[in-house]
Amino acid sequence: MRTRTDPAAPHLLLAVSAHGYGHLAQCAPVVNALRARLPALRLTIRSGLPRAYLASRIRGRFAHQARSDDFGVCNRGGLEVDLEATAARYRDLHRDWPQHLAEVARELRTAAPDLLLADIPYLTLAAAQSAGIPSLALCSLNWAEIYRHYFAHRPEAAAIQAQMLAAYAGAERFLRPQPAMPMEGLANLRDIGPISVHGRSRRRELTRRLGLGEADKLVLVSMGGIATRPLLEDWPEVPGLYWLVQRDWDVRRADARVLEDSGLDFSDLLASCDALICKPGYGSFTEAASSGIPVLYVRRDGWPEQDCLLRWLHAHAQCAGVDRQSFERGTLIDPLLELLEQGPYTPIRPTGTAEAVELIRPWLG
Repeated sequence: MRTRTDPAAPHLLLAVSAHGYGHLAQCAPVVNALRARLPALRLTIRSGLPRAYLASRIRGRFAHQARSDDFGVCNRGGLEVDLEATAARYRDLHRDWPQHLAEVARELRTAAPDLLLADIPYLTLAAAQSAGIPSLALCSLNWAEIYRHYFAHRPEAAAIQAQMLAAYAGAERFLRPQPAMPMEGLANLRDIGPISVHGRSRRRELTRRLGLGEADKLVLVSMGGIATRPLLEDWPEVPGLYWLVQRDWDVRRADARVLEDSGLDFSDLLASCDALICKPGYGSFTEAASSGIPVLYVRRDGWPEQDCLLRWLHAHAQCAGVDRQSFERGTLIDPLLELLEQGPYTPIRPTGTAEAVELIRPWLG
């Protein structure tokens, strides 16, 4: 009988972008469901995300290659892209593209997986193709489309984008969970339903741990893993309304609670709150919609993924949007209270997880 440490067991290498937490949130449900179907599966995760955070989302044992084969974009906080820094990093990467490709291909040959699943570092996909390793992409966006949106006018853009698109097009399939960007120019797309974790509400346990009353409202403020701290000290106090924030924000006010004190994983934590404040992001939107949690989003104007995400959210969830100034100054209480009055709604069914598993399984024997 094969075991998880049996070298003859199927071996999956998961390459995950460390640009925020959304890419792991998107692919983790698929990998966990895949391991439930293939208990002997060996897993290696190649990502610049901290191992502790990977372990909080991925069930079971895995080897960790602490490598970042992509960077996405360079951010000034979670709501603004540093265009010049981003363009410079892409120029540097593609100036030495053959060398980077050879180095990653050599590391993949050493790991010797049966399949590479990438969300969505294109260098890793290109290296797998160079090394003769089957590869699949899984994501609601790709960096070639993001790059074209910002930099198509630059003289170096055509050559860079051609290498990016070739890597994505060379995957056996590109699984595109909804909601998603159009991804023109890729003939290997396979559309699937939304992917998310359906959290379990543990509200009584949470209110007891945080010292809240049964009638109090708890709002989770989460900006998706990219440092964006609003000036919560300037936000107004509303009787019976509490903010749930991360510890390193060091928010010192009586109506703030620290999310790390909850003792819950993120999905259960979100499902136990009354509303979510976030920037437009795949994981935040689909997980909230899977638990029927109202969403107040901070518009990220100029980000090319925003429109498809907002269309989908407005079709499936109770939600409202505010601009960046309202978020920073705390002038968002009125739309938030309106959402809280509406309350929960019928959750979506994240059918994409099971669909992805059925499409991936044949590549793992």
